[in-house]
Amino acid sequence: MLTLALLGAMGAAVASAPANAGGPSAATPESLFLHVTELAGTRAETPYEPPADVLPDALRGMTYDQYRSIRFRPEFALWRGKAGFEAQFFHPGFLFPHPVTVYTVQKGQSEELAFDPETFRYDAEAEELADAGRSDLGFAGFRLHYPLNTPEYLDEVVVFLGASYFRLVGPGQVYGLSSRGLAVDTALPTGEEFPAFRKFWLFRPEPDADSITILALLDSPSVTGGYRFDVQVGAEVTVAVEKRLFARDDVTKLGIAPLTSMFLFGEAGVRSYDDFRPRVHDSEGLMMQTAAGEWIWRPLTNPLRLRGSSLRDESPRGFGLVQRSRDFSEYLDLEAEYHRRPSQWVTPIDGDWGVGGVELVEIPTSDETNDNIVAYWVSDTPFLAGDRRQYRYRLTLFDDAPPGDAPARVIRTRSGWGAVPGAADPPPRSLRRYIVDFAGGELDALGPEAVLEPTLEAGSGRIEDLHVRRLPDDAGWRATFLLDPADGQVVDLRLMLTLDGRPMTETWNHVWYPDEL
Repeated sequence: MLTLALLGAMGAAVASAPANAGGPSAATPESLFLHVTELAGTRAETPYEPPADVLPDALRGMTYDQYRSIRFRPEFALWRGKAGFEAQFFHPGFLFPHPVTVYTVQKGQSEELAFDPETFRYDAEAEELADAGRSDLGFAGFRLHYPLNTPEYLDEVVVFLGASYFRLVGPGQVYGLSSRGLAVDTALPTGEEFPAFRKFWLFRPEPDADSITILALLDSPSVTGGYRFDVQVGAEVTVAVEKRLFARDDVTKLGIAPLTSMFLFGEAGVRSYDDFRPRVHDSEGLMMQTAAGEWIWRPLTNPLRLRGSSLRDESPRGFGLVQRSRDFSEYLDLEAEYHRRPSQWVTPIDGDWGVGGVELVEIPTSDETNDNIVAYWVSDTPFLAGDRRQYRYRLTLFDDAPPGDAPARVIRTRSGWGAVPGAADPPPRSLRRYIVDFAGGELDALGPEAVLEPTLEAGSGRIEDLHVRRLPDDAGWRATFLLDPADGQVVDLRLMLTLDGRPMTETWNHVWYPDEL
């Protein structure tokens, strides 16, 4: 009887909102998305108004431990027992001082969900904050649950929390990298702008549905936007994203389909870490498939200084951040379970992609709790005040193999001082020995008599001792070379293996910086 009473309380909260609030009558995903788009367009024509400060000081100033001690009561979950999906909500406060408005849409009617402190449990650390909640506060965000791994348990599948961030997991995975609705002026000296979702509309799914539609209104000083997310859950988790953007002001750099992750250290680094774990990262490489079909792999780094680079193309087929190493022994971390972190792929469908580049930003960090990797698409066409754009793309969760027929891949990148052991007159530390190991694809079918040729391009410096050898136990093929860089110059390296002039592998792409020794 307690569960029924709690569900009734949630129903009363919904019913108290004005009918059809936040959208037209008889709302469908299409008609309501048009309404959200019109809201975004109207906002773009008016000066930006920051969200109102509605939180009491006690909630605004709560500690991390206090925030963790406030938990949504599962028995209050939206659609509990009535659909395959359930929605639970986050309390405002701590790092989330500006609540969002959430509407539920069912039978063509859009109704606002009212905040109710009774739907939250305030544990020991947060007991004193229980009286600070008010019925008009709003929520910090929400998460959707679905029986992802077993029919008996509803796992978290997606979380929308903070600015325009959202996180996804697939079967057998744990949370890792994040997506964002938009990136504005990332890594520019003027500072980054963080657009935020202000309103959400959740369409109630049918009882046996494995998909759900979410709409969102985005706002920032420079950009507004209407968003549609169609989340499909199953053996593979995908999200079809459509965004309609309006420029309120000129935007220097508009980042589309941003992915945010963490890389502290891994096999490709040259610095040592006092840590029992051999590697610590949520993602280990940026991968891209160009319009011409070339697959590019760029290992991530934790640089000494902020780094930005771009993989240039026109209308790419896809890109993503990948956690390629999936074996526990490669991480040895029972708590973080980095071997189960998701990889995520962006497949453009249509929109103003044009000429531009997949930009990679690598930020120095000494702490694995800091996201320091960002990747997104930037068009060469400026986004100026009064402009509007539309983008459609698909996000796909995977383990180590992205959508598409990728060729043999890089399985290992190592580098070190290129000196010969015991040499009486050793070379300078800037002389680098690289080894890049490839495996999979058509390489696995080659016999030891195959003659693979390395194709290596270097933007500067001199390449020596370039050759390819087969690895023991038929474990792949190794390309190795010496890089003698020109004094003080960055070196952009591109390497692939060919057979009779035909590419057999993805392209390994790495940038060497002279100050990283």
